[in-house]
Amino acid sequence: KLSIVDVKARDASEQIYQIEIQLLVYGHLSARILYTWADIYSQQLQSGNDYRLLKPTYSIWLLAENLIPDDGDYLHAYQLRDAKGRTLLDHGGIWLLELDKFSTQTVENEQQRWLQFFKAGEQLDDAALPDWMTTPEMRQAMTTLRQFSEKERNYHEYQARQNYLRQQRTIQWEMEEERKEKLQALLREQAALQREQDALMEKEAAMQEKATAMQEKEAAMKAQEAAIHAKEAAMQEKEAALAEIERLKMLLADK
Repeated sequence: KLSIVDVKARDASEQIYQIEIQLLVYGHLSARILYTWADIYSQQLQSGNDYRLLKPTYSIWLLAENLIPDDGDYLHAYQLRDAKGRTLLDHGGIWLLELDKFSTQTVENEQQRWLQFFKAGEQLDDAALPDWMTTPEMRQAMTTLRQFSEKERNYHEYQARQNYLRQQRTIQWEMEEERKEKLQALLREQAALQREQDALMEKEAAMQEKATAMQEKEAAMKAQEAAIHAKEAAMQEKEAALAEIERLKMLLADK
């Protein structure tokens, strides 16, 4: 699965919290994160409700992979602010915690405690918890994990399944778009190659036509030369015949 936990809760002041553990980072995850926060925030108002009823909504995402690889910080906080850092409305925001970037040998505060719990929770032994897990909150967290009811598990599995299917469709769309882009690039390359081949064939045909024209010209010149030679031979024969007639005349005259 890509997403394994999606928890929504309210505190005593009705502020809303959404906590999700995301195993796989993909191209449109940022859009999904923002959409989920906006969806939870907007669901507070029913038909006829006033905007004054809106409560801050906090979206906390624990990411197993890095969404922002070019930044070494593991914590990223996003709120509605302008370019000068002034908050439009202090109504929560989105917090991203990249577990892959988080590393500590000594747990020093509650944030690190929870991050270490989410990062190393699978390896924890209930019978031999490390010192940083001995607080009441951490013991309660372990108890909560053990006491998930079957109904709650089914609900979360259903929600996770829906998110998984949406993510799979998104990933499939991204892969299909990438495949189309590669196919279009291949078709363009093939078309360019075909144009080059056509131009080469046209050049070869032109050269062939030129060679044929030269051969025809050479043949015509040879025919012309042959005609000249034949004409010269005929003239020589005629001259020889005239000379023979003159000789015969001279013989007859002598007799």
